[in-house]
Amino acid sequence: MLVLFETAAGLALFKVLDEGKLKKADDLWSEFETPSKASKMVALKKFSKYDSTAEALEATTALVEGSLSKDLKKFLSKNVVEKETLCVADPRLATAIKDKLNLKCVTDNSVQELMRGIRNQMTALVEGMEQSDVNTMALGLSHSLSRYKLKFSPDKVDTMIVQAIALLDDMDKELNIYAMRVREWYGWHFPELGRVVTDNLMYARTVKLLGQRANLATADLSTILTEELISSIKDVSQVSMGTEVSEEDIEHVRELADQVINISEYREQLFEYLRNRMQAIAPNLTVMVGELVGARLIAHAGNLMNLAKYPASTIQILGAEKALFRSLKTKNATPKYGLIYHASLVGQSNPKNKGKVSRILAAKTALAVRVDALGETEGASIGLDARARVEMRLQQIEGHPITRSGGLAKKSFGSQQRKYDNTASATTPGVQRDTTMYDASADIQLEKNGKDKKDKKHEDSDADKKKKKEKKKAKKAKESSSEEEESDSDKKKKKKAKDEKKSKDEKKSKKSKKSDDDEDDDKSENYKPKKSEKVKVKKEKADSDSEQEKKDKKKDKKRPREEDSDGDSKKKKKKAKKAASSDSD
Repeated sequence: MLVLFETAAGLALFKVLDEGKLKKADDLWSEFETPSKASKMVALKKFSKYDSTAEALEATTALVEGSLSKDLKKFLSKNVVEKETLCVADPRLATAIKDKLNLKCVTDNSVQELMRGIRNQMTALVEGMEQSDVNTMALGLSHSLSRYKLKFSPDKVDTMIVQAIALLDDMDKELNIYAMRVREWYGWHFPELGRVVTDNLMYARTVKLLGQRANLATADLSTILTEELISSIKDVSQVSMGTEVSEEDIEHVRELADQVINISEYREQLFEYLRNRMQAIAPNLTVMVGELVGARLIAHAGNLMNLAKYPASTIQILGAEKALFRSLKTKNATPKYGLIYHASLVGQSNPKNKGKVSRILAAKTALAVRVDALGETEGASIGLDARARVEMRLQQIEGHPITRSGGLAKKSFGSQQRKYDNTASATTPGVQRDTTMYDASADIQLEKNGKDKKDKKHEDSDADKKKKKEKKKAKKAKESSSEEEESDSDKKKKKKAKDEKKSKDEKKSKKSKKSDDDEDDDKSENYKPKKSEKVKVKKEKADSDSEQEKKDKKKDKKRPREEDSDGDSKKKKKKAKKAASSDSD
């Protein structure tokens, strides 16, 4: 039995001297405690040293991927016979050796323990090898291997998308803060300008050009604003309520406005770069949800491969994790959408149908992402077909045709897929585009055709309205004629039938009342009280008699006091009469 052992210095082939000890894998470590014991267990048969770091890197990358390199194939074919068994640490490498060299390979727990023991006593088993040399070789090989992985990693391009979308979001926040600061700062001098010019970039450019409000007569704003806006600004400046500001303050405001302009221009370049990257890396995802939403999904998942591993239900609520766990904790309804809510197809649907549309879109988006990450095709044909199906389903749900306002046009994802150009400069977009001239005549023709269609529609609608009015008038005439045809005799018969029904109902009600009264009288006559009821009646009478006696006693006690009070009142009245008579005398 032979053992294949890979090191940073080269490939080693050992022969197992005692194969019976491999059956006890748990006790195998004791055979490699000392170099003497290790030499009794294993002996070196052949060692092939790497000539350069490039050769070591090539062999190591092949071993990491589980493939059989040319050097390893030559080494095994020269030193291993077909009848012998080979111990290999990696099961993928073992299958590759079996397929190409037809050798019997073993990969189990005993082999792993054997590899650990050889690694501990490597310097003793291989002559002329020192531990310091092995460490330096391993360090250099690890550095070169990490550089190789970074250089040729397929996820490297995804990191550029993640960084670009993060920077774009940060720049949007900074732009809003700086633009509001410019408006507030310059508003002390010219507050009416903010009402006329609503766009932040145009406002910053006008502030940079204008400076003081008094310079409006000489400043040329035709390159930035239209004539209507310029005339309105001049009218407003004459009745402005702003305060006077020094030139030093205006210079600081101009510098801040210049920063707003520079950041907004760089943001446009960054968005163009992000759009070209998304078209080159994930064209199907871009067709489904757009550049920004697709980039945010990739950034939230980490890379395109991780996003491809997610199911459609996870993609649907990706970005709403806090709301999901809060709803699960409070046992409320879970969220229906996350970042996918900002897609154009979800935005075109009604609020009632947004959850349903987001579920349909997430299912097709999951398929598109897997094609982008794992497929070999470069076009966006699958994404276009999936988007068309989603639009058809949305049209069925909504009941009206859908506008293609959001997302990318089909022209940008035609049969000829364009690749990303690394040699392009920073100012120009990465994907080279064919410039086309603007044709104004096409717009004029469209406007004319649109007007003709509108006129036809109006004429058709007027004719339909007239027909409806005529039909309504005919119906009313028929109804009036039928009412007149009804004779007075029919009306009298109907009244008699109603009166007879009323009289019958009254008789029935009287009979029912009499029967109820008779039943009550019979019950009162035949009623005989029980013994328990008689006892209750007697007790109630005794209690009432005792209560009356107590009340009478209390009244008797109160009577003399009342009589005394009456006598005292009579005496007071007599004295008052005498006093009055004496005064009159």
